[in-house]
Amino acid sequence: METTTTNNILHKTRNIGIIAHIDAGKTTVTERILYFSGKIHKKGEVHDGNTVTDYMPEERERGITIKSAATACEWDGFKINILDTPGHVDFTAEVERSLRVLDGAVGVFCAVAGVQAQSETVWRQANRYHVPRISFINKIDRIGGDMDKAVKSIREKLGSNPVPLQIPLGKEKDFRGVIDVVAGEAVYFDEKDEDAFTKGPIPPEFAEQYAKARELVIDAASQYDDAIMEKFMNGQEITSAEMRRGLRAAVLACKVTPVLVGTALKNKGVHQLLDAVTQYLPSPLDLPPVKGKIPGTDTDVERRPEPSGPLAALAFKTISDRNGDLTFIRVYSGELLNGSVVWNSRKNKPERINRLYKMHADKREAVEKLSAGDMGAAVGLKLTFTGDTLCDRDTPILMGAMSFPDPVISMSISPKTTADREKLGEALAQMVKEDPTFHRHTDEETGEVVISGMGELHLDIKVSVLQREQNVSVDVGRPKVAYRQTFDREVEVEGKHVKQTGGHGQFGIVKVRFELHPELTGGVEFESEVVGGRVPTEYVPAVEDGIKNFGKRGGRLKWPFVGIKAVLYDGKAHDVDSSEMAFISAAEIAFREAIAVVRVVLLEPMMKIEVECPEINVGDVIGDLNSRRAIVEEVSYSGINRLVNGKVPLAELFQYSTTLRSMTQGRGTYSSEPCEYTPVPNMIAEKIIAERAKYLEMK
Repeated sequence: METTTTNNILHKTRNIGIIAHIDAGKTTVTERILYFSGKIHKKGEVHDGNTVTDYMPEERERGITIKSAATACEWDGFKINILDTPGHVDFTAEVERSLRVLDGAVGVFCAVAGVQAQSETVWRQANRYHVPRISFINKIDRIGGDMDKAVKSIREKLGSNPVPLQIPLGKEKDFRGVIDVVAGEAVYFDEKDEDAFTKGPIPPEFAEQYAKARELVIDAASQYDDAIMEKFMNGQEITSAEMRRGLRAAVLACKVTPVLVGTALKNKGVHQLLDAVTQYLPSPLDLPPVKGKIPGTDTDVERRPEPSGPLAALAFKTISDRNGDLTFIRVYSGELLNGSVVWNSRKNKPERINRLYKMHADKREAVEKLSAGDMGAAVGLKLTFTGDTLCDRDTPILMGAMSFPDPVISMSISPKTTADREKLGEALAQMVKEDPTFHRHTDEETGEVVISGMGELHLDIKVSVLQREQNVSVDVGRPKVAYRQTFDREVEVEGKHVKQTGGHGQFGIVKVRFELHPELTGGVEFESEVVGGRVPTEYVPAVEDGIKNFGKRGGRLKWPFVGIKAVLYDGKAHDVDSSEMAFISAAEIAFREAIAVVRVVLLEPMMKIEVECPEINVGDVIGDLNSRRAIVEEVSYSGINRLVNGKVPLAELFQYSTTLRSMTQGRGTYSSEPCEYTPVPNMIAEKIIAERAKYLEMK
């Protein structure tokens, strides 16, 4: 009986995320979901700075989501756990770790702009984690709102298979309802009562459009349900319940994306969206068992969503707090109990669970346990951070860690007073713990503290939080691009470190081939081809350390090397004088020898950019982008505005928002995201290198 009850609870649980491009309406959709489900009793507005999930002062002032916020509600007997995620590329880590633990997602798209730059990024992230999705075309009442065009952009730009489940009744400001293709009826929204809508027959003038839409839905549903396929082939009527069953199977297989339409700000379409969440998105029981390894081995293990099973939980986010760090946790199997001692399989150490909470944005509800299928948070964990697995010591499991992109921009930061110096170090340590894409380091030669992040906005907000929330007064330098270096060709070199100093000497000789592998963006890769003990096995790791660490430090210019594989193919050791330090030095010498022989190529981060501007300004915008070394790839329409898409070097984008506003009288907007590293033109590279050398010399 207990198992039946548990399965029923899990069957009626949905763990979903709201994902989209900035300003598509994610937070407004979340706010309306909470309002119509009865979780809150007053609707907040982004422009008023009083929404539930955007609770940070920075979020409310800027009108954007910075941190993903967890909340929950109930709808038609279902428990829906929600993560509202940021839409700005600078905060992509928040989306990444949210999608890692979600069972399903709602992609929100603007009916005017369709698929935008960051929409593509979050969609790819969801693809990587095989997250089933439904789509909501928002802002359909705006001038230029076009569901068909938005659906087409989902198909073409995302490579998805969108299946519209609704047909809008009326265009732009005349939008008054939808045709429910599955139910075969019209739904009319009440202009005076936001909670009310009426149902009726489909208007005759929409009969043909409805018939075509219904055929598409049945076709999608039949692909994953043999019974529907058989009835369809025999010309039998397919019921609404059968269509929903087939669509659900297709969604769970990530082969179909149902599409709904509405305008969250005007409260239209949210009830139907909530119904779709419960009907089509998966419960924890619908998904494959979570996979992991037995720690220290390559043995695969699985955990099913069973509260009675062994514990398997993943920490996916940490927030620093004066009363103890708040660690967000998704429980996949077993139960996490207050007062229990569990095992951190990544750190291979025990962790005590003192206080557990269910979260509602910045509000906390104390609970005694978190069970399989739950998302919640623990306060005061000492060892557990993002990506760590909590489990039972006797039945350990280590789940795959999350990966995050490297920062593309950095700047120096220094405390204004002696009193601020100690506070700065502690505050930065907390921020690094919270945000995997925010880095800090101290330059060994200059003593300068450098912070790095995903963009100007990212660093700007970090500095603002330092000063406002941490009360640390700081001075900051100009933002700097995170350049990379590589070689222009393959080369073979010898690194020779031989010294006699009386007594034991130092002896290490390595022969290394540096190969070009542009796909290696995370640093220098190492491989050993040594045979016959020319370099003893115990010294090979020292060679690897020497090469990788030198590549990371970046030589004279201190920009990391990428796109290179270093292959150790020969060498020589001495029975008495060889040591790990000798081979580390020999490896570094080999790297320096390679730099002296080849031409070092400077690489710069390119940004995928999308500019929206009025038709009258499009010529000026393109001209300005060309002056910034941009590659303009496409110019299209977005309602009455134009969209300019292309790629531009990050170095040319500093303060671009100010220029764009001036050029378009405040009506132009843009978004960008890192896409690749490409060689810097020679003349510009020479200037950058000269400035870098001068800067390092002054320091």
